[in-house]
Amino acid sequence: MPTPDLNEQIQQLRSLAQEFEELHDRVRDLSYSPGTDALHQITPLLLKAQELTATALGRLTALDNSAYTSLTGSRAGLEALSATVAGASLACTDLAEAISANPYEGAPFDGYPADDAQVRAARHADAIPRMNGHLKDAALQLDVGATACLYLATSITNSLPAAAPRPPHASQRQAVPRLNDTQYKALKSLAQAGGQLSEGARKGMSRVVTKDGSRITAATFRALAKRGLVTTDTSKSLLVGQEIAVTEQGQRSLAQHRPAFLSTTAAVPTPKTPVAQAPRR
Repeated sequence: MPTPDLNEQIQQLRSLAQEFEELHDRVRDLSYSPGTDALHQITPLLLKAQELTATALGRLTALDNSAYTSLTGSRAGLEALSATVAGASLACTDLAEAISANPYEGAPFDGYPADDAQVRAARHADAIPRMNGHLKDAALQLDVGATACLYLATSITNSLPAAAPRPPHASQRQAVPRLNDTQYKALKSLAQAGGQLSEGARKGMSRVVTKDGSRITAATFRALAKRGLVTTDTSKSLLVGQEIAVTEQGQRSLAQHRPAFLSTTAAVPTPKTPVAQAPRR
């Protein structure tokens, strides 16, 4: 039957999304000194980006040869994954450009004076903004790739025929993902007012538009989607806007959320009746 194969593809897409996220964090948090140190720092990032490009291409090929193509909306999913392959390749290019912009030290041709400290400092000052720009663009492409893989995994999951329901274990019914206050506010806004996922102003980026005007960042929405708390209607294009729905798991997370209390040093009157506080997380 095709279902086990697609379930395996779903897990592989989620794993690929995690790899995109991890590399994004490494590129975003990179600290380097121009010259040899920068070359040593950026080289493994470029090699990993090349590996992710090949892996994403492999996932695209596998899905194109699977039962997924018979599911509604699969063409949009394949196009999204092909765009992820292109984005990963662009991240490779950006990292390679950063290596190219890196100022190297070496002996000049005969007859040319060697750089003194002032010239070297000027070369570094000119190179650093260009290198940082390429690294920032690479991180953006990797972030978009992680989001796309998660959305596609969720889309395929929602498209599969429903399996026979199994009664969950009591402990499983109680276990829900914990939310920080930002995620809680975003999920509550989506549950009460609804929202849409649409294409952002910049190509390859997406944005969340809520009907009550709440601001939800792409990172927050991705965290909710990764935990299975929200889904999107992937049968529609991002240009039109994909309706966002809060899942049953999301509703349970809202119901069981306990906000973090802020500590204060200000003196306050002792309440007449003791007030129970939620445990600190």
